Amino acid sequence: MKNWLKVERAKINITQAKLAEELNVTRQTINSIELNKFVPSTVIALRLAKFFNVKVEDIFFLDDNEL
Repeated sequence: MKNWLKVERAKINITQAKLAEELNVTRQTINSIELNKFVPSTVIALRLAKFFNVKVEDIFFLDDNEL
């Protein structure tokens, strides 16, 4: 699963550390998600979408190999 998390962060100029603090996760969690090393739980994905006021599908998507 790929994501646009870094893009969403850039739109509102928020750091990984600040986003992590807002979601009560570690900065390493945010970094790992952005690098596609960690697929977040449904709860974290939903919290991210709510934080950015977008749909989960606006942040996370399957690449062509995963369809």
